[in-house]
Amino acid sequence: MKTFNIIKLCNAVLIALLVSSSAGHAQQLFVGTNYHPHDDKNLKKWESDIGLMKNAGFRVVRMGHLAWDSYEPSEGHFDFKWFDTVMNLMDKAGIKVILDIAIRPAPLWLQHKFPSINVTDASGNRLYPNHRYMEDIGDPGYQKYALRYADTLTKRYGHHPALLAFGIDNESGDGPISYSEQARLRFIEWLKQKYRTTEKLNTAWAGQRWSRRINQFDEVGLPLSGNINGQPERVLDFRRFESDEIDDFLLNVIGKVNKNAPNAFTNTNAWYYSDQRYFDYSRIAYSGKMTREGCGFYPGNSLVSNYGLMDASFGISRIQFESTNPFWCTEFTTMTAVPNSIRKSAYATLMFGNQMVCGWTWQSMHGGEEQYLEGMMDWDGGLNRKYDEYKQIATEFKKIEKFFPYKLRADVGLAWSFPSQIASASFPERHDGQLQNCFNVFFKKNMDVRVLEITKSPLNYKLLIVPGVTVMDSVTARKIREYVHNGGTVIMTANSAVTNETGQVFSTTHPGLLSDVFGIRVAGYEETENFNEISPRHYKDKNMEISCGGKDIQTESARFNVIYPQGAKVIGNITSLDKNYPIITTNKYGNGTAIYVGLPARAEVMEPLIDSLTNSLSLAQGPVVPEGVMARRIDNTHILYLNTTAKPQVIDPKQPSESLLFEKKYAGSFSLPPFEPEFIQLR
Repeated sequence: MKTFNIIKLCNAVLIALLVSSSAGHAQQLFVGTNYHPHDDKNLKKWESDIGLMKNAGFRVVRMGHLAWDSYEPSEGHFDFKWFDTVMNLMDKAGIKVILDIAIRPAPLWLQHKFPSINVTDASGNRLYPNHRYMEDIGDPGYQKYALRYADTLTKRYGHHPALLAFGIDNESGDGPISYSEQARLRFIEWLKQKYRTTEKLNTAWAGQRWSRRINQFDEVGLPLSGNINGQPERVLDFRRFESDEIDDFLLNVIGKVNKNAPNAFTNTNAWYYSDQRYFDYSRIAYSGKMTREGCGFYPGNSLVSNYGLMDASFGISRIQFESTNPFWCTEFTTMTAVPNSIRKSAYATLMFGNQMVCGWTWQSMHGGEEQYLEGMMDWDGGLNRKYDEYKQIATEFKKIEKFFPYKLRADVGLAWSFPSQIASASFPERHDGQLQNCFNVFFKKNMDVRVLEITKSPLNYKLLIVPGVTVMDSVTARKIREYVHNGGTVIMTANSAVTNETGQVFSTTHPGLLSDVFGIRVAGYEETENFNEISPRHYKDKNMEISCGGKDIQTESARFNVIYPQGAKVIGNITSLDKNYPIITTNKYGNGTAIYVGLPARAEVMEPLIDSLTNSLSLAQGPVVPEGVMARRIDNTHILYLNTTAKPQVIDPKQPSESLLFEKKYAGSFSLPPFEPEFIQLR
């Protein structure tokens, strides 16, 4: 019994130490840079650079990405000795390392060994890899060697004291899709697993249309011939196949990390929404295996404009999904960013749960595609103003880090759907454009929101917005139905629930599978520009006026839905056409409310709706501040402010406070200078 108690006590102490260590990282703000020591393997330069980083207060560097052949210059010949020195120097300086597992781009020696790795375009031309990310990720030869590299690297550095995290690939959604014969054969195997028989495949793909019936799986082709697209159903399935290959591969790489370095964080620069290879990152995000979601934060170079800042912040939300772990901006702008704009952006990211500002890049590079991008160090080795700005950020962040990272408290969920993004290519406005328009409304209101994937989410929100979710499968429909029936409020916008899971337009009443929940029949759509020809108001192009809640709203849309209420109440009409057209409806269903907007989501239409629901649903709101000031209540006694405007703004926290950034005391209201942050503690 005594032995058992001693073991139990030791285990308890060990767990406490692990929790304490983890909490220590959680209560830090990391400022640092992306560093490329393979560009100049010079010990004195490394020592000088690291000394300057330490002097700036940097706590993290990201290294290794896009550099596979710097560690494996030829097949099976690994060269790590030079990098051992770099890792040891970082450890000595107290700087933690995110070490990217550079599985892309593939080295030229590997693409020479397996020509099938090369991307083949839709016309059948095999492309020489003149740019990064020009490999077929699903190619078995590529995956075998990439996983071998990941295994070797993680074994080598998995327990190095400088290691903070392994980076899992970089910008996985970028790079052209390969339309090779090998990809076609893998696609066929994927289809066999999904459909089993050609009869089921023909049903899903509407094989009877245009004499495209498939009698045996070998007849399946790829959905792009030159510049000619195939049927939407086939495009959708091929993109699902491509997405599955990427996700499966990334999960296998994470598996290598978990096996060889179980205590290391996993992180990635998750640009999954590149137009080239947009894939379903939600599988990774909801798996919990990417312990620190991450992205490159590039809001543009302007100090005055906030559109880039809003867009980049949306990038954080659409990668983070519903993870409550800290977020890492593993790349952060340098380039020609106007003085103080980097610092402004850094404080803005704190309001979205960010824990890391890692500048891209340390050295202005001397060669390659990005040799004209400017870093913190000039081409001749001189430090520039961006180094000083990052140093200032590091100094200020240390003063306030124990209160961060911020934990979002969102009452609102914004639905994202990978198949809807692919299917909505047929519409004037794509799904993620609608999603971003909704996000922008809450950004300006300082209200926390979460981007979510409905089939994977518990939907623990007071308000759910479904912006242009084109593909409506049975699970998504059931969860929306149950959410509303149990008391939730949902807003759905045009282009939602148009097709079934296979991408075919519903032959039942629209919105498909949910028409009774919304109490309407959507008969189809009309085109605004054509209808404006008969407008007595003489509106032109896509412009229109909507009357809703006693307010006249000026907006525009290429199309509008033709809506017939079937139990729903009309609360908004288009009033600028030949007659009034119902365009916004509300319907009681069970204990909840279903609101339908027959236009793609636009801020001027969504904002009044959200305003009307904020009080009635008691949605969590941010601190009361002037327009153009970002703000979050970090906890009961601490508030973070950021003035994003070019003029001073008066802030009134309604009680005395003190500045933890600038060591000031405020009796009541205070003036926040242009483009400046403030972090106060209420007294």
